[in-house]
Amino acid sequence: MDLSRSVRAIADAADAPGGVIDWDAVAEAAKGGCEPGDLRMEPAERAAFADDVRAARDGLRAASGVEFDLPDSIEVQHRHHWIDANVETFCRVLRPLEETATGEGVVPGVARSLNTGTMAVTMAFLARNVLGQYDPLLLAEADADDHGLYFVRPNIRQAAVDLSVGYPRFRRWIAFHEVAHAAEFAAAPWLPGYLEGRLEAGIEDGVGSLSDDSSLLDLARGGGAGEISTASDAFADLNTAMTAVEGYAELLMDRAFDDEYDDLRAKLDARRQDGDPITDLFKRLLGFGMKRRQYERGAAFFRAVADRRDLRTASLVWESPEHLPRNAELDDPDAWIRRVV
Repeated sequence: MDLSRSVRAIADAADAPGGVIDWDAVAEAAKGGCEPGDLRMEPAERAAFADDVRAARDGLRAASGVEFDLPDSIEVQHRHHWIDANVETFCRVLRPLEETATGEGVVPGVARSLNTGTMAVTMAFLARNVLGQYDPLLLAEADADDHGLYFVRPNIRQAAVDLSVGYPRFRRWIAFHEVAHAAEFAAAPWLPGYLEGRLEAGIEDGVGSLSDDSSLLDLARGGGAGEISTASDAFADLNTAMTAVEGYAELLMDRAFDDEYDDLRAKLDARRQDGDPITDLFKRLLGFGMKRRQYERGAAFFRAVADRRDLRTASLVWESPEHLPRNAELDDPDAWIRRVV
C-alpha cells in the first residue's frame, strides 16, 4: 500500500474544482489504500476462466430453462482495475445527491475532502474483498454496454488459500454465482429499470433526510445499514428486490454447479461472518451484514418454493415486478405461492 498517495489525493481534493466528491481523487486514494495484486496468468489459467464461464452459462441455462447470453464485457481484473470500473458506477449512483448539493451553493473544500476520503476508504475496502461481480450498469448512458462480468483474481486466489479449498474449484463456483445473476437479468428485462427507479427514489429520500451538516458518510450508513433505508419505502423495496436477486442466484448456482459445493458454501458463509474488529466495523458501515441476511433469507425462500413445487415455479418471480416476493412473503413462501401461482 502507499498511504501517502491516498493522503495527498484526499488533501488535494479540497482545492479541486467541482462538486461534492472529487472522483479522480477517489480512484487515486483508493489505489493507494490497497495493493493491486498479481494478475499474471499462464495460458492454461486464462483458458480455465473462459471454460468456467461457459460451463456456468450452459449449466444455468439447463437448470433454469432461461436462454441468456453472456455479457460482452468479461474481465479478469486486479484490485485497481476493479476500482476504476466501480468508481464510474458509484459516480452514476450518487449523481442525484451531488446535483442537489452543488445546486445549493459552493461545496466547502473540507467537506469535499471528507466525502472524497469516505468514498476512497469504501472503495479500497471493497477492492480487497470482492471476488466477482455481475454489473448490470444501472443508471448508465443509453449507449453503454448492457452489462459486465468481473473476476478479481487476487482476491479469489487469496480466499481459496484462506478457506483451504482448491483454487480451480473455488474459481469455478464463483463463476457460477456471477453468471447466475446474468441469467436473472436476462429472465427479467424489467429488472434494471425497476432497480434504477427504486435506487433513484431512495437517494432522493436520503438527500431530503440529511441535515445541513451531514456528509456522505451518513448517507452511506443509511443506504447500507439502516438509518435512511428503514425510513424510505424506496430503499425497503430495493432491499426486498435485492434479497430476491441474491437468493435466487444462490438456489440456481447450487442446482446447476457441476461439482460438490457443501464445503464451499459452509466456508464462504463463515468468511462472510468472520473478521477482525476493524473489518467488522467496515462491514456494518457498508451493509455487509444486510447482504449476508439477503443471501440467507432469499436463499431460504427460494429453496422452500423449489422444494414445494419446482425450480420453474421459483423462476416465476422474474415475470413481472408484481411477482417479486413481498417482505412478509420472504418468511412465508406458501403465501407467495398462493398469490402468484
